Amino acid sequence: MRFVALLFPDVTQLDLTGPVQLFSRLPGATVDLAWHDTRPVPTDAGFSIVPTVAFADAPPADVLMVPGGQGAFELLADDVALDFVRAQAAGVRYVTSVCTGAFVLGAAGLLRGKRATTHWASHPLLELLGAVPERARVVRDGNVITGGGVTSGIDFALTVAAEVYDAATARAVQLVMEYDPRPPFDAGSPTSPEADPEQVERLLADNRRNRGPVVARAAERLRS
Repeated sequence: MRFVALLFPDVTQLDLTGPVQLFSRLPGATVDLAWHDTRPVPTDAGFSIVPTVAFADAPPADVLMVPGGQGAFELLADDVALDFVRAQAAGVRYVTSVCTGAFVLGAAGLLRGKRATTHWASHPLLELLGAVPERARVVRDGNVITGGGVTSGIDFALTVAAEVYDAATARAVQLVMEYDPRPPFDAGSPTSPEADPEQVERLLADNRRNRGPVVARAAERLRS
C-alpha cells in the first residue's frame, strides 16, 4: 500500500506528520513525500523536512494526501504541482486532504460537486472551488476523504486506515500511538463553549480578506 503525500514550503507540519506517522505504522505501507525536488522544505514550525521523491520520480499512489498550511495557497497558482496532483489522483484508490490541503484538491478540479471539509476559518471559501462544504472532523464522498484543521488529521488518518485496511487494523495503530485525546480546555472549535467569539470572528474575517482573493483567482482559472 503506497501513500504519497504532497510536501511544500510553509506546510503546517502536523497536517503532514500526524497522518504520515499513522500511515507509516500500517502493515506493508510505504510513504513518500513529494515535491518539485528533494531539497529540504521549510515548514511553518521552523524546521525543514526532506522530500523522499521529486514529482518526476514519484511512483503511482494508492492514497494521495495533500496537507494544509499557508503554503497550500501558494500552490493554487503552481501548475506543475496541480498537474502532479491531477495525475496522481487519476489512478489512486483515495484522494485525500487535511486542513487547507482541500483547496489544492479544489484548484486541481477534484472537488467539484463533492462534500468536503477543511479548517473552520477557511471553510466558507471551499464553495468557490465547486465543493459542497460540510462541517465535520472528517468527510467522505466517494473516494474523496477530507479532514478538518490540523489535529483532525489523526481522526482523518484513522478513517483512511479503516477504509484501506479494516477497523481492527486502525484500532491497533490507535492503541500503539496512544491516541486518546483529553484536552485540558474545551476551546477546540468555533462552537466550543470556551472558544473566544471575538477570535473566531477575527480569524474568519482575516481569511476572507487574505485568502478569499487567492481562492477566487484559482476558481477563475478552473472556469477558464
